[in-house]
Amino acid sequence: MNKFKFLCLLLLGFIIFSCGSNSDKKTSYFKLNTAENKTEFKLGETIEGSIENLKDREIDSIQLYFQQQYLQTLIAETSFSVPLENTKLGRQKLEAIVFSEGETDTISGELKIYNNKAPKAYTYKVIKEYPHNSEAYTQGLEFYQDTLYESTGQYGNSSLRKLNLETGEVLNKINLEDTYFGEGLTILNNKLYLLTWREKEGLIYNLDDFKQTGTFGYNQSKEGWGLCNDGEKLYKSDGTEKIWILDAETLAEKDFIQVATNTKIYSKFNELEWVNGKIYANTYQFPSVTIINPENGAIEGVIDFRGLRERLSNLQDLDSQNHVLNGIAYNQNTKKLYVTGKNWDKIFEVEIIEK
Repeated sequence: MNKFKFLCLLLLGFIIFSCGSNSDKKTSYFKLNTAENKTEFKLGETIEGSIENLKDREIDSIQLYFQQQYLQTLIAETSFSVPLENTKLGRQKLEAIVFSEGETDTISGELKIYNNKAPKAYTYKVIKEYPHNSEAYTQGLEFYQDTLYESTGQYGNSSLRKLNLETGEVLNKINLEDTYFGEGLTILNNKLYLLTWREKEGLIYNLDDFKQTGTFGYNQSKEGWGLCNDGEKLYKSDGTEKIWILDAETLAEKDFIQVATNTKIYSKFNELEWVNGKIYANTYQFPSVTIINPENGAIEGVIDFRGLRERLSNLQDLDSQNHVLNGIAYNQNTKKLYVTGKNWDKIFEVEIIEK
């Protein structure tokens, strides 16, 4: 009998707790709809939508936001149009704040925005081959005033190097602490910035003597992959579809773009390079380089580098999963482009050709 009473009390308590939890949940009075429930759009199209009044409440006004930017205020209207012209691609939030009978109701939905053009297809021509240290698990590659700099990865074997392109000689080198996995690098205002992979920390060096002068945190980004700069801002990839835009002075992550074509959102962008106003990016474990518009994230071109790996002299020592294409360097003075890979024994000067 006592056991029965205990079970009854326990069950009653559960019912009361459950009802109390549900009663605390606020019911939305409104719903955000797009025409034909469409959730995928392309540049040049228009998002047609409306706010559905579920409880027949009196609406004072509606504030509309897209990509966290204020668009307009609707009064005596519940339908809206959002033209997609100069906008970023990827997963974007459409949000409405409804003011009704002294209350506010925030409703939102996620949309996918794609480019309106397919990427151009490119191939390559090898102009010249240079020797490259096959012990270098290349993560970053960049020219600065005609001198080539490289960062390498792997725990216990990560390094920062200054190279002689013609001979492959390592002119200067420091090893990172064993707890760091070195990733991409970039150079701005005589400072060298080096990413680490999962340590959530970037390293800052004096370019002349490789003396470490500071560190910086990643804040919102997941990991450290690739890094480049446009002379004013830094761009950082983290393995996701996002490329983060960093303030050159504070290194704070101020904004980001998401990388997409006309059909899909892409991720896994590794080594980055700034080339003539575009971001060139390796896609991890793919023999290609993607050309990205830094304003909206659109993939404007893809360079097919299949066959390049087969030109290596140490190919028999490499595996297809780890020792992949990774490393892009553009010499702004000579207008020449160079690529290499992880533990490749050659750096290739290449000419890009549209198919």
